[in-house]
Amino acid sequence: MDTATTERFEANRKRLASLAYRLLGSAADAEDAVQDAFLRWHAADREHIEVPEAWLTKVVTNLSLDRLRSARLRRERAVGDWLPEPLLHGDPMLGPADTVEQRESVTLAVLTLMERLTPVERAVYVLREAFSYSHAEIAEILDITESASQQHAHRARRRVAAERTVSEIDRAAARRVVEAFVDAASSGRTERLVALLTGDATGVSDGAGQAAGKLLRYSVPERVAAAMRAAFKPTPAKRKLVGGSPSMHADMINGSPAVIAVLDDRVVGVLVLDVRGDKIAVVRGMADPDRLGRLTEQWRRREHDDPLIESW
Repeated sequence: MDTATTERFEANRKRLASLAYRLLGSAADAEDAVQDAFLRWHAADREHIEVPEAWLTKVVTNLSLDRLRSARLRRERAVGDWLPEPLLHGDPMLGPADTVEQRESVTLAVLTLMERLTPVERAVYVLREAFSYSHAEIAEILDITESASQQHAHRARRRVAAERTVSEIDRAAARRVVEAFVDAASSGRTERLVALLTGDATGVSDGAGQAAGKLLRYSVPERVAAAMRAAFKPTPAKRKLVGGSPSMHADMINGSPAVIAVLDDRVVGVLVLDVRGDKIAVVRGMADPDRLGRLTEQWRRREHDDPLIESW
């Protein structure tokens, strides 16, 4: 492949990766889809491709849909035992963030909600809300009618809106939320944590990859608070599991406040906080090393504020 052809693809890579990530909720799967698209671009009769950007968008969208429909992905995400792969604030894979819809479409809350949509509904929602494609363009990408695109968009927006309760938050406010959460969790006093939670707060954790693919779930504020208090209590067994005493940092993940545990410049765990109004509605904990690889890569490329806890 000549340099100009490669450069044409590379000029679209970040946008395509962001599209695939929103569709798949996995950075690793998104990268695979984009690489497969590159191979198809290499093999294509490019003289007959009038608009390369549109052609690549169609290819990546349909490769992502193939993955969503695959038996492997359906098996991995059965019964809701799956969490989207977390991405650090500023990761280019988070893609466009100029509008509320674009920022919202990449939150862990919405990525999780989109699991309840059909693959086509998910694709229409992402193409319309995050990338502002017209229904005519979406129809061409998905080989459906404009009317069908409109119907899918309406159903998807209705289903997401019915359960979407997260408030948008800026970085300064996010840090204040994390500071209050860490202070309360590390105090050992459950009532201080309960005071930060909504009345219907829930928690979910991947069990640090130790729960045989099953998520651990917590309901009612008192149980969420008890789980968080226990999580923040250091023990020799926990330090052995992660390999030492990590520091705790405040940052943002997928647009939400987050506690990030770091050991030797390696992210070993995250807690992502969904905020509703001025309280925390959902706590998502992830510590499975298989899910934190890209997050660690992005972490190492950035400067960071001083840790909230120097050594846990």
